[in-house]
Amino acid sequence: MNTIITIGRQFGSGGREIGEKLAQHFDIKFYDKELLSRAAKESGFCEEMMHSHDERPTNSFLYNLVMDTYSFGYNSSSFVDMPISHKVFLAQFDTIKKIANEGPCVIVGRCADYALNDYQNCLNVFIHADEASKVKRIMNKYSDITTEQKAKDMMNKKDKSRQSYYNYYSSKKWGRADSYDLSINSGILGIDGTVKLLAQYIEAFEARQ
Repeated sequence: MNTIITIGRQFGSGGREIGEKLAQHFDIKFYDKELLSRAAKESGFCEEMMHSHDERPTNSFLYNLVMDTYSFGYNSSSFVDMPISHKVFLAQFDTIKKIANEGPCVIVGRCADYALNDYQNCLNVFIHADEASKVKRIMNKYSDITTEQKAKDMMNKKDKSRQSYYNYYSSKKWGRADSYDLSINSGILGIDGTVKLLAQYIEAFEARQ
């Protein structure tokens, strides 16, 4: 096994659980919130700072300057004046590359597919689902979400944030099929069915490497 799997996901689609089960299936490492802890440790940022800016965009700064600063490194003068949200993004960007260099793994969210754009052994997946499936899952998971409308509101807010973050920092469009290698509706197959299908796809991908 040599493949790095990145997973983009709609809120309520089960993307995290699917990622966890895939990692278990192939006996490889899994990163979601774990990535934030490691990025905090390696960058010197406190973990609370990482979580407060996690997958949340800001429109106060130019994308090009962020990428220029990344190219020049943390010692450039523009990095000093950069908003904290961009420093957090760059810290995550660095950590994602380090994780990928260590071997096969599953990484959920955080523009990992964009960060690893040059990696030939990277397979990028997007998990989505129909609204009814997502609402049911959200209500089962969160005890304080007691109505379908609350579930829909939470779902829309989270997805809007993820979409804005992805579209802002990457050169691709969040959720659009041509931004990924594979897009799957988990509402049709369920969590285990989606994991099974993905495992077969990954094995076929491995065979071609």
